[in-house]
Amino acid sequence: MAKVTFKVTDAKGKSAGTVEAPAEIFGFSDEEVQAHIPMIHQVATAQLAAARQGTHAVKTRGEVSGGGKKPWKQKGTGRARQGSTRAPQWVHGGVVHGPVPRDYSQRTPKKMKAGALRYVLSNRANAGHVAVVDFGVSQAPSTKAAVAALAPVCGTASTVVVLGRDQSNEWLSVRNIPSVHVLFADQLSTYDAVVAQYVVFSKEGFDAFVAAKTEPKEA
Repeated sequence: MAKVTFKVTDAKGKSAGTVEAPAEIFGFSDEEVQAHIPMIHQVATAQLAAARQGTHAVKTRGEVSGGGKKPWKQKGTGRARQGSTRAPQWVHGGVVHGPVPRDYSQRTPKKMKAGALRYVLSNRANAGHVAVVDFGVSQAPSTKAAVAALAPVCGTASTVVVLGRDQSNEWLSVRNIPSVHVLFADQLSTYDAVVAQYVVFSKEGFDAFVAAKTEPKEA
């Protein structure tokens, strides 16, 4: 894995230094990323599945009101025998094999989720689509200033902005930008990185994300 360095830009899009990024998160080659696309797909699909409410439901013939009376006698009419007007073949009847409330979540090991995120971030880094930006709005929120800070980096492309937990002004500044999806460093997932063309960290968000992914957790 190669050494990774990201440029830091200020609120006007000018260079404000660089930051070193851990190769074990951002340093996988494109060949390694390509080899793990099935894993990335599985993790992203599992995250979409887990977001489903699963509250959809239909009524079976036993749950639809009415239908207690036999529509016509069993024999002698020349028509097919029918026992209820709430059978599935009748209008306003019950539904056969319809959706019922269920849990769509899939079991995804923690190591698989962590690995998929690393490969996606490496892919974005290899394409030059990972950046660290100082939005310059720490004193007061300003969407105009946030747009100006992001424009030189990603323009109007779909972007996920990753912030530190204490950056409320930055959050308020970027949340209304149509092309931006904003979240905190501990919320960044594989799906978020897959659907975004650019991944933009604030300096605090980058430090928090790297610290969480590299420092061993206490038992």
